Amino acid sequence: MKYVALLRGITPLNPNMHNDKLREVFEELGFKNVQTVISSGNVLFESSSKNIKALETSVEKILPKRLGFTSTTIIRSEEELQRLVEQNPFKGIEDTPKSRLNVTFLKNEPKTKLNYPYHVENKTYELLGVYDRAICSVVDLSGSKTPDLMGWLEKQFGKEITTRTWKTVHRILKKMEAVKN
Repeated sequence: MKYVALLRGITPLNPNMHNDKLREVFEELGFKNVQTVISSGNVLFESSSKNIKALETSVEKILPKRLGFTSTTIIRSEEELQRLVEQNPFKGIEDTPKSRLNVTFLKNEPKTKLNYPYHVENKTYELLGVYDRAICSVVDLSGSKTPDLMGWLEKQFGKEITTRTWKTVHRILKKMEAVKN
């Protein structure tokens, strides 16, 4: 099975969070074909396990021991990402210098119930919907920034979330598809 681990709070400025160190840790866990996509905590790997919760737990346990930091780890399979892309949640919406298309991955099923599309009061961002534990949203950068949205989402859905741009989701999936079985 091909997976991506989406690590929360990875910053390239921390030397222990560099891609080469992250790859080493995933290889130590016995994962195969370990690769990274950009420097924001996107680690591709293969495993024979289908137990995503166990995979997430193993990564979360080793990071503090080996690299000295904790990170919520959210794992999605290639099939899950493919389904998200096929649903085309941003149909008809352009990613421009004035707007940002984001996907916020939730570790667990959301407990917060909203009617979608959901316009956040007094803000220039909109939640389009929840797609299999992924919230798709659009930020109008003329009035808000992505960190504003991320803070609001954390208050609504908890801290076991992590956000990627729609472009990054496509880059991850493209790299996953390129890996030969």
